Amino acid sequence: MNQSPAESPTPDVPPMKVAIIPVTAFEQNCSLVWCTRTMKAALVDPGGDLDRLKLAVERAGVTVEKLLITHGHLDHCGSAGVLARDLGVPIEGPQEADRFWIAKLGDDSRNFGIPGEVFEPTRWLHDGDTVTVGDLVLDVIHCPGHTPGHVVFYHAPSHFAIVGDVLFKGSIGRTDFPMGNHQDLIDAITKKLWPLGNDVTFLPGHGPTSTFGMERKTNAYVSDYALS
Repeated sequence: MNQSPAESPTPDVPPMKVAIIPVTAFEQNCSLVWCTRTMKAALVDPGGDLDRLKLAVERAGVTVEKLLITHGHLDHCGSAGVLARDLGVPIEGPQEADRFWIAKLGDDSRNFGIPGEVFEPTRWLHDGDTVTVGDLVLDVIHCPGHTPGHVVFYHAPSHFAIVGDVLFKGSIGRTDFPMGNHQDLIDAITKKLWPLGNDVTFLPGHGPTSTFGMERKTNAYVSDYALS
C-alpha cells in the first residue's frame, strides 16, 4: 500500500489523504481516500482483492462510508457490489451511460477470470455533481471517451484528481472498446481537465501519478505540441 497526502494549502494537516492499493491482475489503482478531520473514507474503484482492501482500511484506521466508481470496467468495479454489502455502504457513480458495462460484469468476469458481479449504484452521478467523504467535497466531472459514463473526482483544495482511465502518465485511455470515442476523450481532457490547472496532481487508473502540467508538456497524445 503506497500512501501519500494529497497536496494541500495547509501541509501540516492536509484535509485529505490518499492510499493507493493496486488490485487485480490488471494492477488497477484502487484508492482509499479519507478526511483527516473525521477519519471517514471512501474506496474508489474497488475492482477486486477485497481482503487487501479491508486490510488497508484497517491499517489506516478509518471508517469507509461509501464506494466511488469512475467507470464500469471489470477491473475498476467488479467487486463493488460485494464490498458494498460486506460494509453496508452505498455506491456512488459512475454516470448512467456506463450501465451497459456494469450489466456485463458477470460475462466479463468469466472471460477474464477475475471476480465480478452486476450491481446497481445507489446514486448515478452527473457532470457538476459533488460527492462527500467526511467533510471533504469532491467535484464530479463527466469525461466520456474511454467509456461513455466515465467520471473524474476532483478535490480542488488539494489540487488532486482521481481520473480513472481517462489519462495516464504519458498516455490516454483506450477508445477501441464498445461506445468508446477518441475525440470525446481528447475533448474531455483538454476542455475539462486542463482548465483545472497545471499544478493538479492526478492519480490514474494504472501506473504512476503525474500532473496536468507535465502531461501538457510531454504526453504524446494530448500535449499542447501534439495537438497544435
